Amino acid sequence: MAEEHPTARKKKWLVAVSFLAVFALVIVFGPGRLVRPRFSFASQDDKADPNNATEQELKKSAENKPPRPLHTHRSFSERIHQRQMMVARQIRARDVQDANVLAAMRTVPRHAFVRGRDLRRAYYDHPLAIGYGQTISQPYIVAYMTESLKLDPNSTVLEVGTGSAYQAAVCAEIAREVYTIEIIEELAASAKSRLKELGYTNVFARAGDGYYGWKQKVPFDAIIITAAAPLVPPPLIEQLKPGGRMILPLGSPYGAQTLVLITKDDKGKIRSKSLLPVRFVPMIGHVTKADQSPEK
Repeated sequence: MAEEHPTARKKKWLVAVSFLAVFALVIVFGPGRLVRPRFSFASQDDKADPNNATEQELKKSAENKPPRPLHTHRSFSERIHQRQMMVARQIRARDVQDANVLAAMRTVPRHAFVRGRDLRRAYYDHPLAIGYGQTISQPYIVAYMTESLKLDPNSTVLEVGTGSAYQAAVCAEIAREVYTIEIIEELAASAKSRLKELGYTNVFARAGDGYYGWKQKVPFDAIIITAAAPLVPPPLIEQLKPGGRMILPLGSPYGAQTLVLITKDDKGKIRSKSLLPVRFVPMIGHVTKADQSPEK
């Protein structure tokens, strides 16, 4: 066999080394990296990319978002198991099924809305006195009324009869904003302070006669009245948005009361539906005077 010339062996060795080098580059960088480079230019839409937004734009975006309950107060981390049991035994067992309502009832610390003497009974299945002849409603009724409103994260709610503000807090866990009115000034002041302390930044409370509603914030997707009225206040019907829902107890403070759902369709037509018998404290203010007027 003829011996291979040294020059030929050197050429083969160089070819082999070159091949291995190219192969290594392909493995490391991938085949696409060895082709002709392609250039791309920023489109006009790049400024819409949140990753490219300026600090000022991000701050403005955050400011436009509706405020939400903060849940940083210690009350939210207390008695969690009791709230879970309350929902399971008193509320879900009675066929309240709206997941948002159940979550809200598990979240809101009811013990933060009752008097100190009633802390032990905060999660019992009945209303509790809060002073001035008013009560915090039974947990089931709070959940039932809230579910009937069919709230969503874009809802704006009006509540008439703030009381302890428990019902307002439950609605605020679901809705965008809640506006609540209390005719007893002392209760209105304490409710406003309590809501602020608990971090309910999307609830706005004031003292006043809820019969007239809150004209500056109309229309409302939902209206909830937590005191028994002999009639539906006409101003509240007007302030209800087409497609909106209102729930209230109708009847005499000394006789039968029925929880009634009022709906307004897109053409403004009003319908009512009786739901269940209830017992609420009476609504006071103009609604009482209107019911007692000679024209009635």
